[in-house]
Amino acid sequence: MSAVQVSKASESSVGGRRSGGGRRRGDRRRGGVLGTRPWTAAVFLLPALLLLGALVVYPIVFSVYRSLFDASGNGFVGLGNYGAMFSDDGIRTALRNNVIWVVVAPTVSTVLGLIFAVLTERIRWGTAFKLIVFMPMAISMLAAGIIFRLVYDQDPQRGVGNAVWVGIHDTFADPAPFPGAKPRPKAGLAPSGGGAFTTRSAVRAGSPVKLPLVAVQPGDLRGARSAAAAGSRPGEVTGTVWLDFTRGGGGRPGVVDGNEKALAGLTVEAVRGGRVAGSATTAADGTFALPAAQADGARLRLPAANFAEAYRGVDWLGPALVTPAIIGSYVWMWAGFAMVLIAAGLAGVPRELLEAARVDGAGEWQVFRRITVPLLAPVLVVVLVTLMINVLKIFDLVYIIAPGSSIRSANVLALQLFQSSFGTDVDEGLGSAIAVFLLLLVLPVMYVNLRRIRKERRR
Repeated sequence: MSAVQVSKASESSVGGRRSGGGRRRGDRRRGGVLGTRPWTAAVFLLPALLLLGALVVYPIVFSVYRSLFDASGNGFVGLGNYGAMFSDDGIRTALRNNVIWVVVAPTVSTVLGLIFAVLTERIRWGTAFKLIVFMPMAISMLAAGIIFRLVYDQDPQRGVGNAVWVGIHDTFADPAPFPGAKPRPKAGLAPSGGGAFTTRSAVRAGSPVKLPLVAVQPGDLRGARSAAAAGSRPGEVTGTVWLDFTRGGGGRPGVVDGNEKALAGLTVEAVRGGRVAGSATTAADGTFALPAAQADGARLRLPAANFAEAYRGVDWLGPALVTPAIIGSYVWMWAGFAMVLIAAGLAGVPRELLEAARVDGAGEWQVFRRITVPLLAPVLVVVLVTLMINVLKIFDLVYIIAPGSSIRSANVLALQLFQSSFGTDVDEGLGSAIAVFLLLLVLPVMYVNLRRIRKERRR
């Protein structure tokens, strides 16, 4: 071997030792850094882990433990509380209502959010509309519950819902002129079924008929004129319908006194053989006239339509509609949340695909159904899952909006948990069992959400 070759070999061996030594020193440095990172992470994570354990882990473990004991906490009952939970009618109602909530509320909120996001994308005032729709999110559940308790009030003078509904109804159906009115006792009028009143004897032409009424609401007498006694007319049956009541006293029963008010607009029917032979409407002074050919020898009837109670709208908070009504208030709050998230996803949809589809002859509905919705599917799943988790623990709206008469019909699991744990019949064992069951219902939704997040990270 030549001197040159020996020299190169020695240099390569020395370089190798140097490079190897450099790698080992680098490995030691990196190993030292990696060795300290778990401890550093533990120091920073320790406060959060302590809070997580105190506020989440410990309550869950204690709830599972407490659910195995009776109301006193001393007697071990095993799974008895869980059996009692499914045998209780109130809890079964709460479970059924929770199913309705989970199916309806997130779906309706997401669909409305999608519609709002798509329709407002191209209009000039779309931003203002989105702001208005999103504004209910700034209101707490407590405030929203108070607002909708008033909106659903049965009295049309207070409840906006019934004010609108009654206004629509009264537009197409005339209200009764004197709801709640009834004949004065011993006035010769007898109930004839369905709220109508009929004279006890037949009437004759030339003998004026007096039909005195009482119990007329003061508000229905605004602008009413004084009643006038009807005179006899040849060939006619005449009479007077009036409020037989003198303010301050002094009036005579069954007599038209000077200060007593006329009841105008009432329908008076002549009934012969069970059939209506003729009808008339009282004038401003309460008088009416019927042809003798129709009314002579017949009985006079005041139909029930004269006294029917005023239409008061829909009993929104009754047992039948209380759950849909409360879901409506929830949708009012959360449709804006869904709209904002979907609008953010819609902003990332490639416009080239939409324009290409339109150029190829696709209509707007086809573009929406076959391109927009599939591209927005991940965002829609996020919104839907988030709202489902939120709905499973709904409590505030139900507790505030539902009146005492309908609270059992509107019951949900979170409300039942509160009532069982802190209500009048306190049973912490049963309340803990409901809490554990509610946790088990949330876990599948959380698992689906976590799987979706992991798939998105892999992409």
